[in-house]
Amino acid sequence: MTADATPAEPPVPRTAFARYWTAAAISSFGTALTAVAMPVLVVQILGATPLEVGIVGAAQFLPYAVLGMFAGAYTDRWRRKPILVWASIGRAVSLAAIPALWFAGALEVWMVVVLLLLFGSFSVFGFAATQSFLPRLVPRSQLVVANARLDQTDAAAQTLGPTLGGGLVGLLGAPLALLVDAVSYMVDAVLNAGIRVDEPRAAGRERNLRREIRDGLAWAYAHRTLGPLAVSTHVWFLANGIAFTVLSLLALRSLGFSAFTFGLLLAVAGTTTLIGATFANRIGAVLGSGPTILAARAMYPVAWLLVAVAAWFPTGPSLLFIALALHGLAAGVENAHEMALRQTATPDGMLGRVNANLRSANRTAAALGALLGGIAVGALGEEWTILAVTVVFAVAAVIALWSPLRGVGMLSH
Repeated sequence: MTADATPAEPPVPRTAFARYWTAAAISSFGTALTAVAMPVLVVQILGATPLEVGIVGAAQFLPYAVLGMFAGAYTDRWRRKPILVWASIGRAVSLAAIPALWFAGALEVWMVVVLLLLFGSFSVFGFAATQSFLPRLVPRSQLVVANARLDQTDAAAQTLGPTLGGGLVGLLGAPLALLVDAVSYMVDAVLNAGIRVDEPRAAGRERNLRREIRDGLAWAYAHRTLGPLAVSTHVWFLANGIAFTVLSLLALRSLGFSAFTFGLLLAVAGTTTLIGATFANRIGAVLGSGPTILAARAMYPVAWLLVAVAAWFPTGPSLLFIALALHGLAAGVENAHEMALRQTATPDGMLGRVNANLRSANRTAAALGALLGGIAVGALGEEWTILAVTVVFAVAAVIALWSPLRGVGMLSH
């Protein structure tokens, strides 16, 4: 396989990362509102069936299966900052159309699906550029710290956003929370447009899209460490897609959670994600980045076993909060290390392809999981579906355990 040589790290003003960080924080806050508003809109306002809930959950991820590889190749060809800006504008318009249709009295479930497909198409390019742009803003030796800061901010937004989102949904209705998220994407676009960074165009040479995609796939899956980690993460996303489809039905219908209580549940996960991200660098310094990821992966099946108990027994509501706290803690601890490992092990000229290919597969797995979750709940019920989810999370942990991750030390100094 071939790869562009990694360029020397250019000096970047601190204001560049600050603007990027601020844009990410504002967008994360809006997304956290949507995490509450969308299930409430679909489950309670539009009265969707379990299968329809699964389809809505899958819609924004399905474009990754179709566009992901192409997005990665073009992200390595184009400058990444303009991709960030236009992707955010596209997501803002797509999301704003949902409350607009609701206010017009015309919104139906199939319209939500179509708009989320469009939203997801812009997200494919946006996230490919986002994960590949960061190494141009900070030295690679500081990527764990930078990713941890982004994770901390995202977790803080997930902590405050669902609580405020639940209150906003209860007071004004779910569509207004979606409108807030649309505005946050526009602010994101403006802030990223103002970043000053030296981002040269890719070298002018004959390009072969098929070969570029093949090289990106080979790097991601043939790499002795990234390959097993990628497969484990794909299985994790499959489980997560099923899990949160079932969770929305369990909490909002079976357990009778209000929008505000559901927001609090997600806020608990956000709080512990923030705690995990805060200590991710310190934990990695003690255990190493690889063992830190492995320890976090082992926490997920434990968390969802508690959710299964919550579905079976009357003490369920309190156990849900404990389970989501454990889930969030694991996510906060592992994500910075996983991203830093990928960004460190991959040459800059292939980052767009590798990030997009892996994210494409992850989001395709999440879409499949959401669909399977809706089907399984209808066929098996919530309790047995959650038990199955616990097993799938365990499979993801075992795949990671039997990989070279055990020997990966700390990635930052």
